[in-house]
Amino acid sequence: MSERRATIADVARRAGVSPSTASLAFSGKGTVSDATRERVLDAAAALGYAGPDPRAASLRTGRSGIVGVVLEEHLRVAFLDPVKTAIMDGLTEGIAPLGAGILLLRDHEGQPGLESAPLDAAVLIGCSGRLEASLSVVRRRGIPVVVIDGDAGEGIPRITLDNREATRQIASHLRSLEHTNVAIVTLPLQADRQRGPVGDDAEITIEVTRERLRGARDVYPDAPAVAAAGSFIDEGVLAGRLLLADPESRPTAIIAQSDLLAAGVIRAAEELGLAVPRELSVVGFDGITVDGLAPYELATMVQPAAQIGRIAGEAVVRMLEGSDAPSVRFSCVFREGNTTAVAPAEAPLPVN
Repeated sequence: MSERRATIADVARRAGVSPSTASLAFSGKGTVSDATRERVLDAAAALGYAGPDPRAASLRTGRSGIVGVVLEEHLRVAFLDPVKTAIMDGLTEGIAPLGAGILLLRDHEGQPGLESAPLDAAVLIGCSGRLEASLSVVRRRGIPVVVIDGDAGEGIPRITLDNREATRQIASHLRSLEHTNVAIVTLPLQADRQRGPVGDDAEITIEVTRERLRGARDVYPDAPAVAAAGSFIDEGVLAGRLLLADPESRPTAIIAQSDLLAAGVIRAAEELGLAVPRELSVVGFDGITVDGLAPYELATMVQPAAQIGRIAGEAVVRMLEGSDAPSVRFSCVFREGNTTAVAPAEAPLPVN
């Protein structure tokens, strides 16, 4: 038979104070003399008391103290993305008033976590076809939910970017530099993350990809596009090689839907001996710091990723307090950098 867990009442008796005084002394939140606090802490140490039983707190408040964050990709992949890590930093800050922890869940078929995990609320990052299943689970459980970078339908707070308008600004910048032959490297089209050319009839279920592609094609309606399998430099290299392979049809500018993809495109151009930006202009999206990109400062749209996460966290707090949480759409700011220039008079040729 296991030994009974010490309680705050046991600590109080040993320290010779009331349970309420012991609780205040242990938590550090009340006005208690230093001598009393020291006596209570000594008693707690002697009894092996580490703090209130979280199970009891859960029963009292009706809450678990956990906010679930649901991601589509493997966690090891998600946290290679600086944008996702910035969002998570902001989210942690936003839910701080709850004193809650974060439980990371990956959404995929057959995963029981979202069905059974003791969650007070959930944050879905993206809302493609795959995450819609998660949304139905959360709704069935009656858990408050906030969506970042996706559309969960009526009544669900959304924290989003003006992806279409931001990419339209990127494309307009290239148009002002007289580029007419422009190509696009997109983020994944669907949850299965297949790479390759994007046909006119391609089904795009990931909203960020779809909206950024629309923004580019508002200015360049016939621009060819290649889908990457993720926001990684290596994926940008592969897409860049494909778009730059034929000197006869090679674009003079490439719009990449993330800065990591843009960095990969620049590497592919360097492999071919193309000078950036004199022979090829490259624009990204995110505004992150890409290690090893010097001497380039990427032309990009800077998004407030940490602020997006913080606002999502604050929305969770409001909903758990019984208030409504509005949807919020953020704007991006264009950073010109040094990776774009006036279009060359003729299609660039590789340097031998």
